[in-house]
Amino acid sequence: MDHQFLSQKAEDEDQFLPTPCPNPVEAQHMDQAMASLTKAVRSLLGNRRSERSILKLSLKLYMTVSYSCDIGKLLNDAINDMIVNELDLAIIDDNEPEHWRHKYMREQARKVDRFFKTYPSVFRCLSTLRISCIRFVEGGIHHSLFDICRQLQHLSINNCDAGDRSVWQTNAPDSQLRVLEISHNLFLRVEVLCLPKLERLFWNGWRYEAPLLLGSVPALEELCLIHALPHDFSLSEVFRGTPNLHTLTLNFQGERLWIQPEGKQLCSAFNKLRKLSINGIYVEFDLLWTINLLEAAPTVEIFDVEMFEHPCVEAMDGVILYHPAQKVKPSWEIPKFKSYNKWQLKELQFVGFRPGLDHHFSFISAVMDRALNLKTVLLIDDQLPCAQCDAMAVLPPPIGGTFPRDKDERLTIVKQLKDMACSSAQIG
Repeated sequence: MDHQFLSQKAEDEDQFLPTPCPNPVEAQHMDQAMASLTKAVRSLLGNRRSERSILKLSLKLYMTVSYSCDIGKLLNDAINDMIVNELDLAIIDDNEPEHWRHKYMREQARKVDRFFKTYPSVFRCLSTLRISCIRFVEGGIHHSLFDICRQLQHLSINNCDAGDRSVWQTNAPDSQLRVLEISHNLFLRVEVLCLPKLERLFWNGWRYEAPLLLGSVPALEELCLIHALPHDFSLSEVFRGTPNLHTLTLNFQGERLWIQPEGKQLCSAFNKLRKLSINGIYVEFDLLWTINLLEAAPTVEIFDVEMFEHPCVEAMDGVILYHPAQKVKPSWEIPKFKSYNKWQLKELQFVGFRPGLDHHFSFISAVMDRALNLKTVLLIDDQLPCAQCDAMAVLPPPIGGTFPRDKDERLTIVKQLKDMACSSAQIG
């Protein structure tokens, strides 16, 4: 049997869960899934005399004591026998948020720490690790991740903390880590003091102000920040250690802008930026404030703007409600410093364009007027469908009308934009 097929077969415990998959996963189903996964891993790795080798093995598993021990031993032996060269491991937790308490997270951390200490070759072989619902403690897995796990290149942590209102600090000059993903964690702040190989950093959701401090990250090229809570902070303070940033994504998830108004302060951090994405802007918000960011980043070649309108929220009891829509409109002014003749912008992507909203036309024409090298303006329909919106009994009509469907409607919009702006850019 082909080895690549087997490694793919053993990579995910989800295939052993019932369909449709319950949420959360019940203990009985989890046990059955882990039993089947253990059997598949044993079939793949149990023959220690095999002359075949697996360049990269991907596994997703629950940290259940009996089965995780069986899988851990199989992995440890296979790595020692040089059957497995590289491991992509996801340790998952499907408990509901009410279970994410300090005691539970400490116990999960002990299980994970014990697993890696019992099977040290597994830890050393990791190239990718995804973990959730654990509390980092001093001298525990956090220390080991950066000081012992030298092969680790991709780390994803979800719903974790390091104590009440704690700072999660990383100072690892010898680390090979290239991708760091932080999602819905409870840290007071993350301080990346030194990760010299880090290329991509993604952070989705934080609880407190000034959530991120970047020290020595000379290789960082891509940064994505996603947030919906009103904790303002200064981008220029965050970007002090990012001399080579070329891709930046800011997603406001339809809420107020959580970045403080800045312009010239961002110039040094943005001097190599090539793609700028401003996503999740509430559909009724003015957009001219974004020109401040373009002014600070004249090297940007692709500017992606995505609007946000979801008339739904999902309450804790599962009832679909209308979004409260308590919005705070941006109060930024058009920048006073002018660098339009230096703009390298070639493409403007506008997702969620509404023909009935004048400020959408004003924004697009303002960019077209200023971007002398602009080649293309892409007007794109809304984001992917939303299950919560679709579940509403009565869905209100889109603010500003629907995206133009036929050729005549589109030609009318193109003509209107060309009449408003002096530009040779193609509008599609």
